[in-house]
Amino acid sequence: MRIPVMWRTGAVATTVVALVAVSGCTVQTVGTPAEGTTGGQTPTGKPPAGTSSVPGSSLDDTSPDDAKPSKPKPAAPPAPAPKTLWSKGDRGRDVRELQARLRQVFWLFEGPTGTYDGSTVTAVKGFQGKRGLPKTGKTDTVTWQRLLNMTREPGKWELYASGGQPAATPDPRCLTGRVLCISKTSRTLRWMIDGRTVSTMDVRFGSQYTPTREGVFNVYFKSRHHVSTIYDSPMPYAMFFSGGQAVHYSSDFAATGYYGASHGCVNVRDEGKIAALFSQVRNGDKVVVYW
Repeated sequence: MRIPVMWRTGAVATTVVALVAVSGCTVQTVGTPAEGTTGGQTPTGKPPAGTSSVPGSSLDDTSPDDAKPSKPKPAAPPAPAPKTLWSKGDRGRDVRELQARLRQVFWLFEGPTGTYDGSTVTAVKGFQGKRGLPKTGKTDTVTWQRLLNMTREPGKWELYASGGQPAATPDPRCLTGRVLCISKTSRTLRWMIDGRTVSTMDVRFGSQYTPTREGVFNVYFKSRHHVSTIYDSPMPYAMFFSGGQAVHYSSDFAATGYYGASHGCVNVRDEGKIAALFSQVRNGDKVVVYW
């Protein structure tokens, strides 16, 4: 018996339907994304033209300038060279302070003079070299700032450790006659005749244990090459005015300045000045010691 063709075709169709149901697949229309795939993907898995493969970005976000290398930043201008504040030959109070601070850090041993001399140049060079600075011997802004950071503000008698301070106003008792006018405040002696100052010099006095007396006295004895009978120390150009106290030259004062003291006498550090004074002063001339 022949089986009709339609029956055979229907049987095949029925078989296909049954297989599809068992496999769980679905029939997809061409060009339509399959279920479970990400939108925007082509069947090959490549991103559509005009988009980026990097999440969150697209080709439309990239401008032509972004692809160019950035220009290098200009180099910072060089720091200005340190300014020179003081150098050899300069004078003044600022130089005196520089010297006093160099003494504090043991680069200068002489007392401040207020003159930028060879000793000061050597001290500055040593200070600079120890700290890796150019050894110019000139005090520039960098050297000065480094020194300020290492020292303290010098006191008055550090600045004038070897003298050079301005003389105080004369006491009224000094304004008449021939007078050795001696101020303990400024540590100076004025040689005055009838109110006129003939010469001025630095002096120092006795310690707290052997103080120099204050008041009005008169020169009663002069001795050019005197030697103390108590301390066995030389007292050149001695002009005695009160007991064993005298105005005289002191080599110790010349060497150490105000870092020492006398035994009550009035010490003078400048031998040339006191030699001239000794030749002019007479016995009987007045001596005024005051604050």
